[in-house]
Amino acid sequence: MLVLAVPTVALSGMFSTILGYPLPQVPGLTWVSPVLGTMMYVWGGQPFLAGGAAELRSRRPGMMLLIALAITVAFVASWGASIGLLHHELDFWWELALLIVIMLLGHWIEMRSLAQTTSALDSLAALLPDEAERLEDGQVVTVSPADLVVGDTVVVRPGGSIPADGRVIEGRASMDESMVTGESRTVSRTAGETVTAGTVAVDSGLRVEVTAIGQDTALAGIQRLVTDAQSSSSRAQRLADTAAGWLFWFALGAAAITAVVWTVIGLPDTAVVRTITVLVIACPHALGLAIPLVVSIATERAARGGVLVKDRLALESMRTVDTVLFDKTGTLTKGEPVVSAASAVDGYDVDRVLAVAAAAEADSEHPLARAIVRAAAAKHLTIPQSRDFSSSPAVGVTASVNGSIIRVGGPHLLTEENAQELPAAQQWRADGAIILHVLEDDRVVGALKLADEVRPESRDAVDALHALGRQVVMITGDAEAVAQGVARELGIDRYFAGVRPEDKSATVRQLQQEGHKVAMVGDGVNDAPALAQADVGLAIGAGTDVAIASAGVILAGDDPRSVLSVIELSRAAYRKMKQNLWWAAGYNLLSVPLAAGVLAPVGFVLPMSVGAILMSLSTIVVAVNAQVLRRLDLRPEVTARTILGR
Repeated sequence: MLVLAVPTVALSGMFSTILGYPLPQVPGLTWVSPVLGTMMYVWGGQPFLAGGAAELRSRRPGMMLLIALAITVAFVASWGASIGLLHHELDFWWELALLIVIMLLGHWIEMRSLAQTTSALDSLAALLPDEAERLEDGQVVTVSPADLVVGDTVVVRPGGSIPADGRVIEGRASMDESMVTGESRTVSRTAGETVTAGTVAVDSGLRVEVTAIGQDTALAGIQRLVTDAQSSSSRAQRLADTAAGWLFWFALGAAAITAVVWTVIGLPDTAVVRTITVLVIACPHALGLAIPLVVSIATERAARGGVLVKDRLALESMRTVDTVLFDKTGTLTKGEPVVSAASAVDGYDVDRVLAVAAAAEADSEHPLARAIVRAAAAKHLTIPQSRDFSSSPAVGVTASVNGSIIRVGGPHLLTEENAQELPAAQQWRADGAIILHVLEDDRVVGALKLADEVRPESRDAVDALHALGRQVVMITGDAEAVAQGVARELGIDRYFAGVRPEDKSATVRQLQQEGHKVAMVGDGVNDAPALAQADVGLAIGAGTDVAIASAGVILAGDDPRSVLSVIELSRAAYRKMKQNLWWAAGYNLLSVPLAAGVLAPVGFVLPMSVGAILMSLSTIVVAVNAQVLRRLDLRPEVTARTILGR
């Protein structure tokens, strides 16, 4: 359209008159603007004509109908002037061309930002393994999960994903269900217990009888929740559309009054010229760019601060959020266990307990084992060599270390050895920690406290949100004691513990029904329905594809302080939107009456050329004003320091 607009404008008789340059006397040259202008109206104007028709059918006039009205009036009037039926002053080919190009630019910027999305449902499906191993007549046969039927028996190997909902019929394994349930610790599953499609057998193999497939699985249920929440999410009325709706009726009323008044005073020709001029001038060039330009610059600045905006409505809404709901695991915490304390019996050094435990766990791939080895390495302890390693699911590990038999495990290990836990374990249990005891030659010599490590940035994030007057709420699949400990440590206002996936979106709805406007921050599959249900969904970028796809805003890093950057950006962008809208709409509110001839009694009627210059100036002012957003520094640590006054 820009390519077509150049000759259309340059060879327009009215435009050449305004700028004072002569057109070459070439046969047929006067028809270039009408021909190209017609192409632009039919082709480039199509999105606005179709959108205007839709707004007309829904009886909700907005930006599209206002643009469609202006370009149609300009098109008809210009043809009338070109063939001599109307006054030559109504030759608007140049104005039609510029109008379409500027509006298409704003439309393109807007559509580009809205189209950058991925499929949450595809990401959910990706949790399932590509293949399943089914038992047929005692033989293991590789099949697609889609070929499984209820009653099939499948083999799940260590580290493998469950292909369908089922019941364990043989084996015991620690299951990583965090991506579905949000539970940060592994859960032991043994014969007779149920397992969910998409969860992972961490340390041992299982045989599972399929009890649900396809749309009946828990994962499919989460898919339905995401779909329902996304489709039922409110779509806030765009500010520019609201302004354009009022301007539509303002322009229509002004045009009608103009036609009537100039006709009544006996100047029907002037009535036609003034009425058409009013309808063309009423189309807001600047209004078409006011919002898209701000959003485009705001999203670019956000990206530099580690915030990716997928949905501009989410960005607009963030400034009004009064409650920020954080998922615990992987968001406020790191989602991986750390050794936070150790205890030893009299005569046994705490460091020695940690060292021999690390030696026994050195050959294990279990998350708790890796946490113990990391803790010993962080303290620069000498980890002795071990041999004869063995692992018993849900019990613990055994190894020979320095000639002694070292065992590390949970409560089942103590039961098996008929041993008593150390006194420190009782307080640790109240904190919701994972407790492992260390035995040397069948005697308890120490205990280790493991917990999900709280991110060091989380405290600043909570404090800064409180400084902004926001309520901070935490939601987790973990037990009450775990949630209470984290909430107490961070100063969180309110928490929901033991929440299953299907209840997370219901929790968001509960907060909304209490009158809160909720922003949800999460990173797992279990968070996806809640992210879609919330007024604003923010996904931690290190999380799952499905969480990212369900959210309107993505925090590219794992720093929860990035939420503060989104709030500050939303507030700054909203200020610029309002300023631009007032400037753009203000131009119309002033120019339309002048174009109608309201000052004609004192000898002033706004010439079309002056109106065009003012129209261009309003567009430039809007563009320059939006550039101020580039000064924002949205790095999470900078935003937090600014809010906390540090």
